[in-house]
Amino acid sequence: MRLRALLDTPSLGLRLLGGEDELDRTVRGVMTTDLRDPSRYLSGGELVLTGLAWRRAPEDSERFVRILAAAGVAGLAAGEAELGSVPDDLVAACVRHRLPLFSVVEDVSFASITEHVVRQVSSERAGDLAAVVDRHRRLMTSGPTGGGPEVVLDLLGSDLDLRAWVLSPTGRQIAGSTLAGAGPELSAGTAARLAGEHLAAARSGRRGPHRVTIEAAGAPGGATFSLFPIRHDGRDLRQTLLSDWLLAVEADAGDWPEERLDLLHGVTQLIAVERDRRDAARTVRRRLAQEVLELVQTGAPPAEIAARLRVAAPVLLPGLGTAPHWQIVVARVEWEDGDAPGGPVAQSLLEEMLVDPGTFGPEPSDRIAVAHTGDEAVALVPLPVPDEPGDASAAGLHADELLSVVQEPLGRGLADDGRLTVGVSASVHSAEGLRGALEEARHARRVAAARPGRVCAAGHEELASHVLLLPFVPDDVRRAFTARLLDPLRDYDRRHRAELIPTLEAFLDCDGSWTRCATRLHLHVNTLRYRVGRIEQLTGRDLARLEDKLDFFLALRMS
Repeated sequence: MRLRALLDTPSLGLRLLGGEDELDRTVRGVMTTDLRDPSRYLSGGELVLTGLAWRRAPEDSERFVRILAAAGVAGLAAGEAELGSVPDDLVAACVRHRLPLFSVVEDVSFASITEHVVRQVSSERAGDLAAVVDRHRRLMTSGPTGGGPEVVLDLLGSDLDLRAWVLSPTGRQIAGSTLAGAGPELSAGTAARLAGEHLAAARSGRRGPHRVTIEAAGAPGGATFSLFPIRHDGRDLRQTLLSDWLLAVEADAGDWPEERLDLLHGVTQLIAVERDRRDAARTVRRRLAQEVLELVQTGAPPAEIAARLRVAAPVLLPGLGTAPHWQIVVARVEWEDGDAPGGPVAQSLLEEMLVDPGTFGPEPSDRIAVAHTGDEAVALVPLPVPDEPGDASAAGLHADELLSVVQEPLGRGLADDGRLTVGVSASVHSAEGLRGALEEARHARRVAAARPGRVCAAGHEELASHVLLLPFVPDDVRRAFTARLLDPLRDYDRRHRAELIPTLEAFLDCDGSWTRCATRLHLHVNTLRYRVGRIEQLTGRDLARLEDKLDFFLALRMS
């Protein structure tokens, strides 16, 4: 489609601010971004949509527009919601670089513009193939009864003879073709392998689709898949990669014509809209989790927490007439450089991890509530009250089972600069037990963080021998234990003001990360290493050993 065609659709809310002589440019796709440098996500011919969050000073406009012009984009559309109007410096920069510029009124969403452009581009380039996208668009916009992602996969199968699946980053099947005779289902092992390959390829910076060949019984040479990322914006890859879906197509897209590739990219944009709808549906559950978490952390009376849980129970466990038992799971995603926030990613991962891996569909997590603060996410998981004592259906979650689902694919997505650690509490039967369950899950996560590996988990069972028994340790034993470990450090701090005790607390709280601990304490890493070395010298302990870390942790807890 041509840029000038956008002005012929009043519902899009576009107003031309400059570049009238360039309106015959061809639009090949749409990209939404607020990155200061989105060049790695651009291939040329896009209509770029931006909310202007990247603009901090007038001179930023020149740099941003220069990057877009060098990438060969078709045009730029700027939203008015952030600044009230499009700034003059952006208009001037677009004039200098001959880049057409549109403004978007506040009450028109970028999703509406994206959907319109995808539909038009597909119609003009793919002819009858665009019927797949158009038919699915109508079904998706008709509401939940429209059929969801399965519908477009069925259309890809019937119209294009393509077998395709929508997968989560852990390899769980979100959607697959429901057509009779569509062939064997994608095995769980194959799905996890595809998710891992996709995450590894994306972290390496390779542009999709990614081609993967997997050995399969009865298929000489193996089966070839093309993996298309389902991503709706250009944020930092680490903020979206571990929560984005992917489209796996059983075909080699390397020899496809440009029209078919454009069509598949259009399909991923439509499925991204469905993903956004799913996330919006989780808003109520996330808010309930946040409210309960804040009450628990601030020490609210159990009666107040119980009242909030009575409100949450019908939402999280529809149809159950009895109050459930509860379990808490804590997850933390951390990046070595500390630049990318880990909380939202951990929240999405928990929502995915806590779903039965054998459950298909985009909305199986409607009984999970997850909140996040900082780099940590906390899940409030309701468990049905068992019909009979010993009922396994209400036994709850186990750390090793959660780990087995996500360890292989997510380990590849975290690459060499990220970590996911998870802690699982025991189940509790009342509001009074939630605060203890939260602390228990956090302690378990710390135990997991002390282990090697990119993805680690620990459960409440592993705390039974120490943390849960602390209240029952005799006072004289407590005093002797803490004195043996901490008194040498306290004496040294009094004489030299060396702050060894605060350094030890921060080092353990940062799970032994030199970089994050030095940043928190505003120290050079070499200074931190000197202090830790002094701690080890004074106590005869080794902070690289899990056992010694746990002893110090317990001593600090008991002091």
